[in-house]
Amino acid sequence: MQLVHPNDALFQGEKPFPAIPCCEHFAGSEKLITKALALQDEYGPIFDVTCDCEDGAAAGQEKEHAEMIVRVLSSDVNKHKMAGVRIHDFSHPSWKQDVDIILEGIGKIVSYITIPKSTQATQVREMVNYIKSITQTLNLNREIPIHVLIETHGALKDVHEIATIEWIQVLDFGLMDFVSGHHGAIPASAMRSPNQFEHRLLARAKTEVVAAAIGNGIVPAHNVTLDLKNAEVTFSDAKRAREEFGFLRMWSIYPTQIHAIVDAMKPDFSEVIDGSQILLQAQQADWGPIQYNGELHDRATYRYFWEILQVAKLSGMELPPEVNKAFFN
Repeated sequence: MQLVHPNDALFQGEKPFPAIPCCEHFAGSEKLITKALALQDEYGPIFDVTCDCEDGAAAGQEKEHAEMIVRVLSSDVNKHKMAGVRIHDFSHPSWKQDVDIILEGIGKIVSYITIPKSTQATQVREMVNYIKSITQTLNLNREIPIHVLIETHGALKDVHEIATIEWIQVLDFGLMDFVSGHHGAIPASAMRSPNQFEHRLLARAKTEVVAAAIGNGIVPAHNVTLDLKNAEVTFSDAKRAREEFGFLRMWSIYPTQIHAIVDAMKPDFSEVIDGSQILLQAQQADWGPIQYNGELHDRATYRYFWEILQVAKLSGMELPPEVNKAFFN
């Protein structure tokens, strides 16, 4: 009997949920981008690197900054090809230039493009359509994943519409801009824990972002932790974002935050072990129903555990050799 891979057996006729790392590390300057890529090589491919054009480029140096990103990501330091780029926002005159430079230079290897500060779905759609048009012009023959920051009142209002736009892979919640956009109605203390999870306007916003993302088969990503050097605070924030709100990814802005986020968001080890055995048995049964430890399992639980195993793999967790051979070889 020819064994069928889970992607082929469990998602026929539909798009699988994105399998991407649970941590996204931001870097703006050439020095920080190079350092982040070195950490990625040291830690293994357990996090993405986002190269920042928006906040990273000095005024008047937007073109040079984008070209620097292309040069660095085209070099040997980008070993894992797991790096994306945040471009300027819709109101900035350089956003199309960013797209042109990035796609012409590294369109075949850029992992994603992040769009910040949109105020309505029509802006996101226009930016995505422009990215699509450039990929066609350059004959890239690939879909560029798009990440959209939800950090304005307008974006939150349109979040369910934004989540339906083609090519979008991630919805990012931008806490600081969202708080500042409330003109003092939300206190500055809500940029940190515990208020960032307990203030009702923020809890509502985060819940809406996650619901819109998950409901449309895309990944919800949580905002940064401002405390840069206390890994325990980052771990706690990531754990709470994952378990209480359903975020599946989180930003890092300092090296000590990377492992804290990955450790907090990776699956429970017991689920990984159970899921491994269940999927191996299911594959042998040609993905029909099975019994495991006296419980019935079918395609619904197979999908759940397959996604758990993918996250575990991306988090650097050690999987049984037979699972690697069957599903990841």
